[in-house]
Amino acid sequence: MAIVLGFFVAHWVLSVFMQTFFLHRYAAHRMFTMSPRAEKVAHFFTLLFQGSSYLNPRGYALLHREHHAFSDTDRDPHSPHTSKGFIDMNVRTATRYAGLWRGTIQPEPRFLGGYPTWPSLERVGDSWLTRLAFRAAYTVPYFLFAPHWAFFLLLPFHWFMGPLHGAIVNWCGHKYGYRNFENDDRSKNTLFFDFVTLGELFQNNHHRFGQSLNFAARAWEVDPAYWVIRALAAMGAIKIEKEQVMRFPDRPRHVAPDLHDASPADAE
Repeated sequence: MAIVLGFFVAHWVLSVFMQTFFLHRYAAHRMFTMSPRAEKVAHFFTLLFQGSSYLNPRGYALLHREHHAFSDTDRDPHSPHTSKGFIDMNVRTATRYAGLWRGTIQPEPRFLGGYPTWPSLERVGDSWLTRLAFRAAYTVPYFLFAPHWAFFLLLPFHWFMGPLHGAIVNWCGHKYGYRNFENDDRSKNTLFFDFVTLGELFQNNHHRFGQSLNFAARAWEVDPAYWVIRALAAMGAIKIEKEQVMRFPDRPRHVAPDLHDASPADAE
């Protein structure tokens, strides 16, 4: 049992870390920089750890920039307040995401640029053969070590891990919790210590300070991914050019521009 649960937790943590580190804070917001080689390594690990639920950086970045620009309005691609329910919100999200990254939906020009691309890896990640291979691989520890058939009910969570993390953040982060800042949307902080999505559930803080690398604003809030990212910067794996300061309740001392407010040239 310990092996199966350990495998599930490891997959959960590694998958959500690559989503917040590479897809969200890097691809969508460019909160730090990395070399072309490091970018490819991070992109590869995103595919490896998201596996069958791999999310394309371009599609993710465009969708997320739209979310910030239109948060909790009718144009928000995933607001619980403009959806008929949890399933409806995620169907709309999946449809919009697929159209954006495949090019069948054209975003506003201000949202374009600044996200990593690796066409050959992206084709592999989006292949149904690859997705099925990952899903088959996830079943191996369960066949070998699961003490009861009920453990196999965890497999769908492995199969759809990436979208599941997004669904939790988009739904809970705009419905449940508390607010540090009065924004123009309905975002909330769901947990004091976000051990579930490694900082992503500080949605109110993040929507108030969109370029702050640390999603925690109060002394008692903990954003685990931030400290891992700072360690990577200390080791030279990434470079934090200029970190936006988030102070509560004051305004920040310096603010980096949000990519969704920039021109295409600025975003590159």
